[in-house]
Amino acid sequence: MTIEIDRWSYSQPTSTVSGLRDWQTLNTDIETFGVSQFSAFLPDVGAPVGQPYTLIASNLNIFTTTLSSNRYFPPRASGKEIIIHKLLHMFHPRPFVHSRFAPQGSSAVIRAENEHYVSIVFRIHAEFQLNQPPLHPFWFTPGQFTGELVIKRDASHIKSFHLFVPTNKTLNVDMEWLNGPLEAENMEVDIGFLPQMEIKSTSPSIPVTMTTESGDTVNILESDEPIDLPPVPMDTTPIKWNSEISFQEASDSLEKYMYPFKKVPYLSYLEACKVAEVEKKLVHLILLWGVLDDQSC
Repeated sequence: MTIEIDRWSYSQPTSTVSGLRDWQTLNTDIETFGVSQFSAFLPDVGAPVGQPYTLIASNLNIFTTTLSSNRYFPPRASGKEIIIHKLLHMFHPRPFVHSRFAPQGSSAVIRAENEHYVSIVFRIHAEFQLNQPPLHPFWFTPGQFTGELVIKRDASHIKSFHLFVPTNKTLNVDMEWLNGPLEAENMEVDIGFLPQMEIKSTSPSIPVTMTTESGDTVNILESDEPIDLPPVPMDTTPIKWNSEISFQEASDSLEKYMYPFKKVPYLSYLEACKVAEVEKKLVHLILLWGVLDDQSC
């Protein structure tokens, strides 16, 4: 991502944007997870293909429409928030699984299913706090995190996992920071493009307890010594789904689930002109610096 070096005193050690400047590496580049932790992505009750459901509910309401920007450290994660927090923690040590603004939380939809596996597409709205005291807060808010998880119905095996920030739009990250103690008066805002931010599983999951070539049963996570294990057979056969929709269809359903206004079709200017000509209607043009259906606006 690029930024105008002199615009916000970027090179100054005490600059409010120093948290962005100093964030040059991942917090953790590789991590081991238990398969059962990803059961949080499964629906609590049966959900058919294409029907969105909530993973992490919003804690905003008509009385509390936003959360304070004058904070540094995320609250303790609980329940399904834990796995989301652990994943985002790989990027930066201070992820907030509840963004300050709506739409908050995370949702998912079953994209495909058969007797043994489900493919789950998810959408997460979260953000990071890049600064620590005495600097004022700096918020880094990707438009969304999306991805896909292929997991056994009983959460005993994972075929694949992929989480990423979409790059199909010109702008996909919002940045907000305070230059003083008052949110209403001291807030600065900028917007940019993030070319890559993703997490991928390196292989399907493997059992924790395995039998060595000598016949001994060992726990590979508890052993401090090198273990001589036989090769783990990898099933590369494509999964045959009984029912499925495309990734785009799943993403669109999540978009409408989190943004009810998206149930009305919004078209590009040229597309709108063509439709208006056919339907003999006027065009209502809305020009934005960013987009309405994620946080980068």
